[in-house]
Amino acid sequence: MNTAAVGAVCFGIVVGWIIYRTLARRAEAVALSDIATVLGAIGGAAVVGLFDEAGLFGLYAIGLAVGFFGYLLVFWRLNGAEKTAKIMGGGQSPVEIDE
Repeated sequence: MNTAAVGAVCFGIVVGWIIYRTLARRAEAVALSDIATVLGAIGGAAVVGLFDEAGLFGLYAIGLAVGFFGYLLVFWRLNGAEKTAKIMGGGQSPVEIDE
């Protein structure tokens, strides 16, 4: 794996982490800024598309998934199953979790 491939994976991990954290921490309905975060991930795929090497989009997607689910696992490890279930739709907003 070359530097461009490693960079694509790392970029995907970072973007995935940011998207998951942003969407999981929302107290209200999703706002325009949240949609901009998701568009940032799509823009990241466009940046990866600027490289001529085949397969970078696949690596980006893998990195995005690792960041997305990695945040979930880290949150679960640090906060326990109960708080993780709440942010995943357990009926309470993230504001109530932090209390």
